[in-house]
This record gives sequence, structure tokens and C-alpha cells, in this order.
Amino acid sequence: MSIHSHMSGFGYAVPLKTLSNADFAAASGLTDEWIVSRTGISCRHILDKGETGTDMALAATRGALENAGRTAEEITHIVYATCTPDACCPSAACTLAEKLHIKGRMAVDINAACAGFLNGMEIADALVARTPSACVLLVAAESLSHRCNHADPGTAVLFGDGAGAVLITGAQTPSPTVRPDALHGAITDLLLGSDGGKGELLLISGGFSASPYALGDVVGPDYFIRMNGGLVFKHAVRTMTACCQALLERNGMTPEDIDCFVPHQANLRIIEAVGERLGFGVDKVFLNVQKYGNTSAASIPLALGEAVQQGRIRKGMRVLVTSFGGGLTWGSGLITF
Repeated sequence: MSIHSHMSGFGYAVPLKTLSNADFAAASGLTDEWIVSRTGISCRHILDKGETGTDMALAATRGALENAGRTAEEITHIVYATCTPDACCPSAACTLAEKLHIKGRMAVDINAACAGFLNGMEIADALVARTPSACVLLVAAESLSHRCNHADPGTAVLFGDGAGAVLITGAQTPSPTVRPDALHGAITDLLLGSDGGKGELLLISGGFSASPYALGDVVGPDYFIRMNGGLVFKHAVRTMTACCQALLERNGMTPEDIDCFVPHQANLRIIEAVGERLGFGVDKVFLNVQKYGNTSAASIPLALGEAVQQGRIRKGMRVLVTSFGGGLTWGSGLITF
């Protein structure tokens, strides 16, 4: 894969309101010990009344712009990964553009569930290949707390809300404001896949064309996340492991060549299983699932933002990212800093 683009400006945001395991215990009888032992999650951030996904996206974007030393006016395209937009129409990308006070740019939503950010990387890389002077805002934001059925603790304990944003540009994109110390990562390679035949394993179907509502209908369980947890676990571990192995192999690399592994923060047991199969020690695996839960498409950029902030990702490092989600969708990426 030819290197067309670089990633810089690492911003993320989560709501102030939190939901602890103790909150679930009161409603469902699940104990903190039970939830932590099966998921690794202790807390998740959720939107408060009146807050929206694009509010989080705006905060993450401002953080990315500040981190990169750029301005909103420099953004030429907005690619917004989400399966929980503010509305069916207008798109979340258009709403975010309005909140950024910029007009006339391409602004589009993409939905690949938890693999949305990696699919967005592929799209942003293609945009930069076509227009080398482009500055693509790639943002992922999810408000899955609004789509959790709290009568189903098997899914409700897993998900939180959050957003992450990066800027994707060409290698030599000029800007008078760019910070000289801004961290840049070359998008070295990407490998993506999907299997729509297994879409029933993880879905939110209510309210769309295959399951429409009429005025006055009662909202049913199909409006919320439904998941076959056991099969999703098996497919996630197998698929992310194989995808990472294939990506490393075609780049002539082994896990020993990777300095930091940033997997989708879905469930600690999944992360541990994938890390063990790839041969990564715990020192190479970045974790924040305990604080945020599964934030779907926002998971990878949120983790990248924290890893950069904490100094876990630095200049000269090779970083491997991977994700798996509804669709089914999956992907892996190599970023060289």
C-alpha cells in the first residue's frame, strides 16, 4: 500500500455523567465483581438529557485541531463514523460542520458499527490520494446508551458514549499554524472486511425500513441493541486475530515489530484473548475499557488520543490497531509514528 496520508491531531471527549457498576447492581442485581470479571468494565460515560453525539464530536474535534495546531477553516472534508447519529437526516457530519461554523465542505456519515473509524481511515486515505492538499476531519462518535435496553443486562453493562477525532492529511500538506512538535503517524496499511450473512448476531433494527414504525406504535425491544454474546465473542477473537496476522504478514512484520497494540475496547476478555493469540505482552496492549466501556466506532480514536496523551505512543513507534463490530465488520491498521 502506498502511503498517501498521515494522521495527526488526537482529540477525544466523553460526557461528564457516569454510570457505575453499582448503578446496575441496584436495577438488575448484578454485582460489581460479576461485571468486572466478565467484561473488565467498571464505569462508562453516558450522555445527559439534552446532550447529543455531535456535542461530543465537536469537543473531540476542537481537541484534535488544538493538538495539531490547525483551525476549523482548514478542514476540507468531514467523514463521521457512527451508528447512532443525532438524526436520520440531516447527517451528523452536516450538523457537526454547522457547529464548527464551516460551510461548503464534503460532509458524510458512514456506518460500520465498531469498525467505523478504521473504515473512515480508508476513505480519508483515498480522499487524500485524490486531493493531496486535503485536510480530512475523521471523527467517530457514539451515543449507544440511548440504544441500550436496561432490561437486558447482558448488553446494557457493555456500552458507553464517547467521541474521538483525528486529522488526515498528505505528507507535505502546508499550514502556517501547524505545531512543530505535533505527532504525525503515517497510515502504512489497512485491511478491512465484512460478512453481512452474520448480521443477525449483533443488530439494532427497529424504526428503519425493514422494521418501520407507525405513529403511536410502542417502542419495542428491536429498537435496542440485541446481541448473541457467545458467538460475537468467538467471531471477534478469531477475526481480529486473523486480520492482524494477515496485515503483519503482508508488510513483512511480526508482533515483535509492533511497539503498541490498540485494540477495540469492547470487552477485556476479548482484548486479552486477541493479545495472547498474537503474542503481545500486557506492556504492549493499551487498555481503557475499564473507564469507558464499549464506545463502538469511537473506541479506537478515543484510545489513540489517551495513548498519545499518556506518552504510550511516541515518535518512532509502530502501532497496530484493530476492531470488530456489527455488520459484521472488522479491520486492522498499521500506523508508523
